[in-house]
Amino acid sequence: MRKLGINCVTFPEINVFDSIPYIKEAGFDSIFTGFKDDETVGNIAEVASKHGLEYETIHAPAKGINNIWLPGDDGEVMLKTFMDCADACAHHKIPVMIVHLSSGVKAPSVSDIGTERFDRLVDHAGEIGLTIAFENQRKMANLAHVFERYDNRENVGFCWDNGHEACFTNGWEYMPIWGHKTVALHIHDNFKEFNKDMHLLPFDGILDFIKFGEYIRKYKFDGTLMLEAIPKNSDFYNDFTAEQFYAEAYKRVAKLRRIVDGV
Repeated sequence: MRKLGINCVTFPEINVFDSIPYIKEAGFDSIFTGFKDDETVGNIAEVASKHGLEYETIHAPAKGINNIWLPGDDGEVMLKTFMDCADACAHHKIPVMIVHLSSGVKAPSVSDIGTERFDRLVDHAGEIGLTIAFENQRKMANLAHVFERYDNRENVGFCWDNGHEACFTNGWEYMPIWGHKTVALHIHDNFKEFNKDMHLLPFDGILDFIKFGEYIRKYKFDGTLMLEAIPKNSDFYNDFTAEQFYAEAYKRVAKLRRIVDGV
């Protein structure tokens, strides 16, 4: 049966480590987190393993991502952050690193210097056995650029974020273009309002999860249905404890699995 996963959500009363027992108790199989440093990743991996959860992906830091395309030291700092994250993934046997290519409506265009930096990242990831999954944000051209450039790289794939697609791209759909490259999912809901990236649980917004399931089947993605929920982005979950939130999140993604796989 297809695995179900969720990001380690923090609440006022708990941290990332505290969230892991609740995730397991709710019924999930897998987690992903952001990146701070190698030591923190190792500690999370240890706790996840203790509770029988697979640590599937790390979301590389996105703050400052636009600098990657620009000349100067800030772009090199961003690349080093990616390299450190990649090394932590490899060190702790986390197979996939999720990477944004830009941030904001006025993100810079692709550039030679940015491309050269991503070349270094992709080359390094290949050497250490890591897959880089580029995630859709606002700029379709950035994805087109990297997927054309790395078309023959086995360690480069697509992370489809259905919520970003709905609220950032004015109707453009990514799966008909790059669905065959999908190696990871970020699943959430919203109301298709431009730039309102709410990260709701499935079925709390208006996104079409029947169509979502059709795309998953069409492009034969058989990996984890991975939620990326952020309770603080809305008032929907103000009255939830962490335990209640994870229990409800599991119910939603289990319902989605029935839609996707008919189970």
